[in-house]
Amino acid sequence: MKFVDEAFIDVAAGDGGNGCVSFRHEKYKEFGGPDGGDGGRGGHVFALADPNLNTLVDYRFSRRHEAKRGQHGMGSDMFGAAGDDIVLKMPVGTVISDAETGEVLYELLKPGEMITIAKGGDGGFGNLRFKSAINRAPRQKTPGWAGERKSLKLELKVLADVGLLGLPNAGKSTLITAVSNARPRIADYPFTTLHPNLGVVRVGPEQSFVVADLPGLIEGASEGAGLGHQFLRHLQRTRLLWHVVDLAPFDDSDPVEQARAIVAELKKYDQALYDKPRWLVLNKIDMIPLEERAARAKDFVKRFKYKGPVFEISALTREGVQPLIQSAYQHIKSQQVAEQPPVYVDPRFAGEAPQ
Repeated sequence: MKFVDEAFIDVAAGDGGNGCVSFRHEKYKEFGGPDGGDGGRGGHVFALADPNLNTLVDYRFSRRHEAKRGQHGMGSDMFGAAGDDIVLKMPVGTVISDAETGEVLYELLKPGEMITIAKGGDGGFGNLRFKSAINRAPRQKTPGWAGERKSLKLELKVLADVGLLGLPNAGKSTLITAVSNARPRIADYPFTTLHPNLGVVRVGPEQSFVVADLPGLIEGASEGAGLGHQFLRHLQRTRLLWHVVDLAPFDDSDPVEQARAIVAELKKYDQALYDKPRWLVLNKIDMIPLEERAARAKDFVKRFKYKGPVFEISALTREGVQPLIQSAYQHIKSQQVAEQPPVYVDPRFAGEAPQ
């Protein structure tokens, strides 16, 4: 299935039905009075966060979405039926914004969350509404109100705890395969990853986190070079970045210069993304003789002037992967605990021991 993480749609809620002018006509009831009912409400347009979807491809070729209008009011005190609502299913993590102004209107962050993106118009009043002591035969009615119409931009930002960052062929796809249930395409040429891949990392019973593998970045990505810039938005919701570096590049290039270029592109793209916690993951140590690994890693860290956590791994042989997973889970768990609102304790019972 083609991965689509951006789409433009037009939505139109249903118009309200018109009110009715009618008078009661029955045998032996000469002055039955007004009995024109109100029009029905127009249908709403809802957006539903569906955890079973992971792309916006359904909206690439289906752009216009209209709800039904309300039924008109009728005689004999009969109100019109409301128009049918429509529900647009979208992936969790979809950002809905105004296509013209760019203003963010809604965000779907929880599975099953449903929001109203276009409200149906109210029905018009029938002449039954205008009956009074001095106006016993009203002929007034009102038309139904128009439903909301909007042009919207849909943008998907995947919800992942850890994002993989690095050059093409740094081994990111091999790493996500080694630590999770994701099975991306792996090959010995660059840009094998063409769209984000999500994988769930099982750390232990009821202990897991989600990792996202994005297309590799190259120098000039912030200006549109390569593929990775198209998907950098997916890293904005992550709690932690793994900067994967090929410590033994096949072309004998300098991995320090390559790592610096990636960090520079990240800073150009988004300062908030640059400020996220970022761990250094030195990959492909299996390509380096055992007696040279420690010196090679130490030299890289010194020249890169990096002071954060460093992990030396081989995604292919899974060497050093387990400590990386355990440390990442502990980091994510501590962040989740810190983000929890404080539990309110009634001061009257603060000193009591639990029973």
